[in-house]
Amino acid sequence: MKMTDEELLAVLADPAGDFARMERIRTEIDAGFQLLSGRLGKAVAVFGSARPGPEDPRYTAARTMGARFADAGFAVITGGGPGLMEAANRGAAEAGGTSVGLGIELRREQVLNPYVDVSMTFRYFFARKLMFVRYASAFVVLPGGFGTLDELFEALTLVQTGKIHEFPVVLIGTEHWAGLMAWIRDRLRDQGFIAPDDIRLLRCTDDIDEAVGLIQQCHLRRSAL
Repeated sequence: MKMTDEELLAVLADPAGDFARMERIRTEIDAGFQLLSGRLGKAVAVFGSARPGPEDPRYTAARTMGARFADAGFAVITGGGPGLMEAANRGAAEAGGTSVGLGIELRREQVLNPYVDVSMTFRYFFARKLMFVRYASAFVVLPGGFGTLDELFEALTLVQTGKIHEFPVVLIGTEHWAGLMAWIRDRLRDQGFIAPDDIRLLRCTDDIDEAVGLIQQCHLRRSAL
């Protein structure tokens, strides 16, 4: 049985079913808006791997970061899964903040972690991505795989093209991201594939307080627009 996203994207999908698909998409986006609209205040979306467990230092750091954002008044939105997503949700919940999990239907079943108090599971990746961008003031990107990279570059594209403004994208883990940052400088910026200033759209740090402070400042400027 095909997953909903797979059915939508199949080149041989029966066009006769497009009206029903469009209605499912509309219903899902509407449900996301109703769940989150006016409920979160300022929020930050945190992305990262589902694989590290509580014994991993990166889990500990993500948990601390979730608490710091909650202390600063931010809701923490993640993909709702285990690993670093769970850690960020856990830190936010333990600090008394709003902890949001936006899950996705996958072939390998992945349940929402137990530290979310606002949650929804999506069928469509693009509907879920819309919620991250619509309700967050910033993206924080922890070490992760293809899904994490997808969210990172989607955010960078939206900022670069002016679709969203005063929207910081912060990478946590200078050692982890060093190779990517070097490739962006050497292959994209220096060869003219991006503008010289575009690399400034990304901030990379190991300092959680620096990340929280940067996002707080950007949120204040965005609110003043």
